[in-house]
Amino acid sequence: MSGKVEIKIHGTPGNDLAAFMDGPEIEIFGNGQDGIGNTMNSGRIIIHGDSGDIMGYSMRGGEIYVRGNVGWRSGIHMKSYLDRFPVIVIGGNAGNFLGEYLAGGIIIVLGLQKSGHEEQKSRKSFYFEKFYFSGKDSIVGSFVGAGMHGGAIFLRGDIEDYKMGKEVNKMPVDDSDTVLLEKYILNFCSYFGHDHKKIISRDFTDFIKLAPYSHRPYGKLYAY
Repeated sequence: MSGKVEIKIHGTPGNDLAAFMDGPEIEIFGNGQDGIGNTMNSGRIIIHGDSGDIMGYSMRGGEIYVRGNVGWRSGIHMKSYLDRFPVIVIGGNAGNFLGEYLAGGIIIVLGLQKSGHEEQKSRKSFYFEKFYFSGKDSIVGSFVGAGMHGGAIFLRGDIEDYKMGKEVNKMPVDDSDTVLLEKYILNFCSYFGHDHKKIISRDFTDFIKLAPYSHRPYGKLYAY
């Protein structure tokens, strides 16, 4: 599917929504299932609920915004391609293996706490909280960035070292990072009605960056 098309879905679409998509915008007023944005090339996906596993699998460009939580292996094999730059922004929490084998683009996890009427959680939200996260205050699961060799993951909050893949280095954000963070978090806030001043601090010290140690983490296993 390509071109300047806008699609609004009131309900729950099936697996592999927007696979190979190149340009359109899809807005989901509900939850998404597995494989959303599979090998997506460009366009935008806005999800007002939660999303399942392997979201953004091999995504090469475009943007995905999720108001709630996502399952396992979101952003797996995500990569930049030519002038394409993929972006995933997660408002809630992410399950295990976030950014596995990440090769390009960025993933942002905000870990926003629900309040007021939003505390009326669906069964799916309960499932995410009970089985996907190892602690009450966790915003990501384990094995974050396992096999990562490009791109970056930004977390609004710290992460325990044991949850990180061996290929990942933890560091503070720099000036170029804050430009990206501000741009995509402002987009997120405009789609879901959040106050960006409550998410973005002036100096972004509440965010950390996860980046790979090497662009060839397994080079010694397969080459001399």
